[in-house]
Amino acid sequence: MLAAAGLGPAPRRASPTWRRFLIAQASGILACDFLHVDTVFLQRLYVLFIMEIETRRVHILGVTAHPTGAWTAQQARNLLMELGERADRFRFLIRDRDAKFTGGFDPVFAGAGVRVLKTPSRSPRANAFAERFVGTLRRECLDHLLVHGERHLRQILAEYEDHYDQHRPHQAMSLRPPMHDPAREADLTAQIRRRPAVSGLISGIAELPNICT
Repeated sequence: MLAAAGLGPAPRRASPTWRRFLIAQASGILACDFLHVDTVFLQRLYVLFIMEIETRRVHILGVTAHPTGAWTAQQARNLLMELGERADRFRFLIRDRDAKFTGGFDPVFAGAGVRVLKTPSRSPRANAFAERFVGTLRRECLDHLLVHGERHLRQILAEYEDHYDQHRPHQAMSLRPPMHDPAREADLTAQIRRRPAVSGLISGIAELPNICT
Protein backbone atom coordinates (compact mmCIF):
# COMPACT_ATOMS: atom_id res chain seq x y z
CA MET A 1 0.00 0.00 0.00
CA LEU A 2 2.85 2.38 0.81
CA ALA A 3 4.53 1.67 -2.52
CA ALA A 4 1.24 2.25 -4.32
CA ALA A 5 0.95 5.58 -2.54
CA GLY A 6 4.41 6.57 -3.73
CA LEU A 7 6.05 6.28 -0.29
CA GLY A 8 9.49 4.73 -0.27
CA PRO A 9 11.33 3.03 2.60
CA ALA A 10 11.87 5.10 5.72
CA PRO A 11 15.40 6.51 6.05
CA ARG A 12 17.73 4.91 8.54
CA ARG A 13 16.95 6.41 11.92
CA ALA A 14 20.30 5.68 13.49
CA SER A 15 23.87 5.27 12.35
CA PRO A 16 25.52 1.82 12.50
CA THR A 17 26.93 0.91 15.89
CA TRP A 18 30.69 0.89 16.37
CA ARG A 19 30.65 -2.90 16.57
CA ARG A 20 28.79 -3.21 13.27
CA PHE A 21 31.17 -0.76 11.65
CA LEU A 22 34.21 -2.79 12.74
CA ILE A 23 32.69 -6.05 11.51
CA ALA A 24 31.67 -4.60 8.15
CA GLN A 25 34.98 -2.83 7.52
CA ALA A 26 37.38 -5.26 9.24
CA SER A 27 39.34 -6.04 6.08
CA GLY A 28 40.32 -2.39 5.70
CA ILE A 29 41.03 -1.42 9.32
CA LEU A 30 44.28 -1.08 11.25
CA ALA A 31 44.44 -0.48 15.00
CA CYS A 32 47.47 0.87 16.83
CA ASP A 33 48.51 1.68 20.37
CA PHE A 34 51.43 2.19 22.73
CA LEU A 35 52.29 0.06 25.73
CA HIS A 36 55.01 0.60 28.30
CA VAL A 37 57.47 -1.83 29.88
CA ASP A 38 59.61 -1.12 32.95
CA THR A 39 63.07 -2.72 33.01
CA VAL A 40 64.88 -4.14 36.04
CA PHE A 41 66.89 -0.90 36.10
CA LEU A 42 63.68 1.15 36.43
CA GLN A 43 63.84 2.50 32.90
CA ARG A 44 60.48 2.88 31.16
CA LEU A 45 60.37 1.78 27.52
CA TYR A 46 57.53 2.38 25.08
CA VAL A 47 56.39 -0.08 22.42
CA LEU A 48 54.39 0.93 19.35
CA PHE A 49 52.42 -1.75 17.50
CA ILE A 50 49.74 -2.03 14.83
CA MET A 51 47.22 -4.81 14.27
CA GLU A 52 45.39 -5.80 11.08
CA ILE A 53 41.85 -6.27 12.39
CA GLU A 54 40.62 -8.86 9.89
CA THR A 55 43.48 -11.34 10.38
CA ARG A 56 44.65 -10.18 13.85
CA ARG A 57 48.19 -10.01 12.49
CA VAL A 58 50.40 -7.81 14.66
CA HIS A 59 53.35 -5.65 13.64
CA ILE A 60 55.69 -4.55 16.46
CA LEU A 61 56.91 -1.27 14.99
CA GLY A 62 59.52 -0.17 17.48
CA VAL A 63 60.83 0.21 21.03
CA THR A 64 62.18 3.45 22.49
CA ALA A 65 62.61 5.29 25.76
CA HIS A 66 61.79 8.58 24.06
CA PRO A 67 58.82 8.35 21.65
CA THR A 68 59.29 11.66 19.87
CA GLY A 69 57.14 12.83 16.99
CA ALA A 70 59.87 12.16 14.46
CA TRP A 71 60.39 8.62 15.80
CA THR A 72 56.67 7.82 15.74
CA ALA A 73 56.25 9.14 12.19
CA GLN A 74 59.23 7.08 11.02
CA GLN A 75 57.69 3.90 12.42
CA ALA A 76 54.54 4.66 10.41
CA ARG A 77 56.61 5.03 7.24
CA ASN A 78 58.42 1.78 7.98
CA LEU A 79 55.09 -0.03 8.31
CA LEU A 80 53.81 1.24 4.97
CA MET A 81 57.04 0.10 3.34
CA GLU A 82 56.67 -3.32 4.96
CA LEU A 83 53.06 -3.65 3.78
CA GLY A 84 54.05 -2.72 0.24
CA GLU A 85 51.17 -3.18 -2.19
CA ARG A 86 48.97 -4.50 0.62
CA ALA A 87 48.82 -0.98 2.08
CA ASP A 88 46.23 -0.06 -0.57
CA ARG A 89 43.63 -2.33 1.01
CA PHE A 90 43.49 -0.40 4.29
CA ARG A 91 41.11 2.55 4.61
CA PHE A 92 41.00 3.30 8.35
CA LEU A 93 43.41 3.45 11.28
CA ILE A 94 42.03 3.45 14.83
CA ARG A 95 44.10 5.09 17.57
CA ASP A 96 43.53 6.79 20.89
CA ARG A 97 44.31 10.40 21.77
CA ASP A 98 47.66 9.69 23.39
CA ALA A 99 49.97 12.71 23.22
CA LYS A 100 52.71 10.48 21.80
CA PHE A 101 50.82 10.47 18.50
CA THR A 102 52.09 13.87 17.42
CA GLY A 103 51.23 15.90 14.34
CA GLY A 104 53.64 13.99 12.10
CA PHE A 105 52.00 10.59 12.59
CA ASP A 106 48.57 11.01 10.99
CA PRO A 107 49.78 12.67 7.75
CA VAL A 108 51.90 9.60 6.93
CA PHE A 109 48.77 7.46 6.75
CA ALA A 110 46.69 10.20 5.17
CA GLY A 111 49.21 10.33 2.34
CA ALA A 112 48.56 6.62 1.75
CA GLY A 113 44.79 7.15 1.66
CA VAL A 114 44.19 5.85 5.19
CA ARG A 115 41.76 7.85 7.34
CA VAL A 116 42.72 8.13 11.02
CA LEU A 117 39.86 7.59 13.48
CA LYS A 118 40.52 8.88 17.00
CA THR A 119 38.70 7.14 19.81
CA PRO A 120 36.87 9.16 22.50
CA SER A 121 38.86 9.96 25.63
CA ARG A 122 38.94 7.22 28.28
CA SER A 123 37.15 4.74 26.03
CA PRO A 124 39.43 1.70 25.76
CA ARG A 125 36.63 -0.42 24.31
CA ALA A 126 36.65 1.77 21.21
CA ASN A 127 40.09 0.29 20.46
CA ALA A 128 39.29 -3.13 21.90
CA PHE A 129 41.43 -5.20 19.51
CA ALA A 130 44.62 -3.32 20.38
CA GLU A 131 43.79 -3.30 24.10
CA ARG A 132 43.16 -7.04 24.03
CA PHE A 133 46.55 -7.67 22.43
CA VAL A 134 48.27 -5.64 25.16
CA GLY A 135 46.60 -7.81 27.80
CA THR A 136 47.54 -11.00 25.97
CA LEU A 137 51.15 -9.90 25.58
CA ARG A 138 51.44 -9.11 29.27
CA ARG A 139 49.73 -12.28 30.52
CA GLU A 140 51.58 -14.67 28.21
CA CYS A 141 54.98 -13.00 28.08
CA LEU A 142 55.97 -9.75 29.79
CA ASP A 143 54.56 -10.54 33.25
CA HIS A 144 56.87 -13.58 33.44
CA LEU A 145 60.16 -12.04 32.31
CA LEU A 146 62.68 -9.54 33.64
CA VAL A 147 63.60 -7.08 30.91
CA HIS A 148 67.18 -5.84 31.07
CA GLY A 149 67.04 -3.09 28.49
CA GLU A 150 65.91 -1.89 25.10
CA ARG A 151 67.85 -4.48 23.12
CA HIS A 152 66.58 -7.32 25.29
CA LEU A 153 62.97 -6.13 24.93
CA ARG A 154 63.29 -5.96 21.15
CA GLN A 155 64.48 -9.57 21.10
CA ILE A 156 61.60 -10.73 23.30
CA LEU A 157 58.99 -8.90 21.25
CA ALA A 158 60.40 -10.18 17.94
CA GLU A 159 60.11 -13.77 19.18
CA TYR A 160 56.62 -13.22 20.54
CA GLU A 161 55.46 -11.50 17.36
CA ASP A 162 56.58 -14.52 15.35
CA HIS A 163 54.77 -16.86 17.76
CA TYR A 164 51.60 -14.73 17.79
CA ASP A 165 51.37 -14.34 14.00
CA GLN A 166 52.66 -17.73 12.89
CA HIS A 167 51.64 -20.25 15.53
CA ARG A 168 49.28 -18.99 18.26
CA PRO A 169 45.67 -20.16 17.70
CA HIS A 170 42.95 -17.48 17.82
CA GLN A 171 39.38 -18.23 18.79
CA ALA A 172 38.03 -15.63 16.33
CA MET A 173 40.04 -17.31 13.55
CA SER A 174 38.68 -20.84 14.14
CA LEU A 175 41.78 -21.63 16.23
CA ARG A 176 44.15 -20.74 13.41
CA PRO A 177 47.03 -18.26 13.61
CA PRO A 178 46.77 -14.88 11.84
CA MET A 179 49.14 -15.90 9.05
CA HIS A 180 47.55 -19.31 8.51
CA ASP A 181 48.11 -20.68 5.02
CA PRO A 182 45.29 -23.03 3.93
CA ALA A 183 47.69 -24.63 1.47
CA ARG A 184 49.83 -25.81 4.38
CA GLU A 185 47.36 -27.71 6.51
CA ALA A 186 48.82 -29.83 9.26
CA ASP A 187 49.91 -33.29 8.27
CA LEU A 188 48.17 -35.64 10.72
CA THR A 189 50.77 -38.33 10.01
CA ALA A 190 53.70 -36.08 10.81
CA GLN A 191 55.78 -36.30 13.97
CA ILE A 192 55.00 -33.45 16.36
CA ARG A 193 57.66 -31.95 18.59
CA ARG A 194 57.61 -28.99 20.90
CA ARG A 195 59.52 -25.89 19.84
CA PRO A 196 60.50 -23.52 22.67
CA ALA A 197 59.81 -19.85 21.96
CA VAL A 198 60.28 -16.51 23.74
CA SER A 199 63.24 -17.59 25.89
CA GLY A 200 61.61 -20.95 26.56
CA LEU A 201 58.53 -19.33 28.11
CA ILE A 202 56.18 -20.69 25.42
CA SER A 203 56.16 -24.15 23.88
CA GLY A 204 55.30 -23.96 20.21
CA ILE A 205 54.79 -26.87 17.83
CA ALA A 206 57.11 -27.96 15.07
CA GLU A 207 56.07 -30.56 12.51
CA LEU A 208 58.59 -33.03 11.20
CA PRO A 209 58.06 -35.10 8.06
CA ASN A 210 56.93 -38.63 8.70
CA ILE A 211 59.87 -40.85 7.82
CA CYS A 212 58.20 -44.09 8.83
CA THR A 213 57.72 -46.64 6.06
